[in-house]
Amino acid sequence: MTSASTNLRNQRVVLLGGTSGIGLATAHAALAAGASVTVVSSRARRVAEAVAGLGDRAEGCTVDLTDESAVSALFEQLGPFDHLVYSAGDSLRTGALVDMTLDTVRQVFDVRVFGAMAAVKRAAPYLRPGGSVVLTSGIASLRPQKGWAALASACAAMEGLTRALAVELAPIRVNLVSPGLVRTPLWANLSEADRETLYATSEAALPVGRVGEAEDLAQTYVHLMTNRYATGQTIVVDGGGVLV
Repeated sequence: MTSASTNLRNQRVVLLGGTSGIGLATAHAALAAGASVTVVSSRARRVAEAVAGLGDRAEGCTVDLTDESAVSALFEQLGPFDHLVYSAGDSLRTGALVDMTLDTVRQVFDVRVFGAMAAVKRAAPYLRPGGSVVLTSGIASLRPQKGWAALASACAAMEGLTRALAVELAPIRVNLVSPGLVRTPLWANLSEADRETLYATSEAALPVGRVGEAEDLAQTYVHLMTNRYATGQTIVVDGGGVLV
């Protein structure tokens, strides 16, 4: 049996949204499992910083993930690889639907849903046999709060997309990770005081007694890359958030 420390040896992982938060933690975890990684972001500075921290088996590309032609050019440049991880997402846009313009709603979907669709569409021809796609959602679709109509809809769309792609792309495996509250730059639109209040309140409520870290989620992405019998699944990693 292949050991957990080498179960991605000689494999290549491309991570869109891989320069911060969950994506960057997953890049580190994939490297630890023996892979080489390519991290992709729309921000050149983040790409450079991530590659410097990841080391010799990492490379980076700066791409606007809402531009399908740029995404197509990316995969043409990269050539064959084994696993695609999509965790890209901008700061959360929340608010009551009646107060939100449809353009804002479309922006919620642009990176999280349409960006993922474009990535899979353009990456699929380059995925090697035995490869996989791991996408990202969130528990907003399972336990929405007030002001989360757009976000919950995008998360639910990703669940349906994952199941459909698992059938359409078979035998390439397609799965989805649905995180709960995690300490990442996703919450950068909140003030530091508001973020810490959110974390403290959540820690008190969550069954596990703490807010998630990016490394907690990274383990799940690696599991879905390496488990050859898992496809079409949504894995919730939320510290019990949907229970409370």
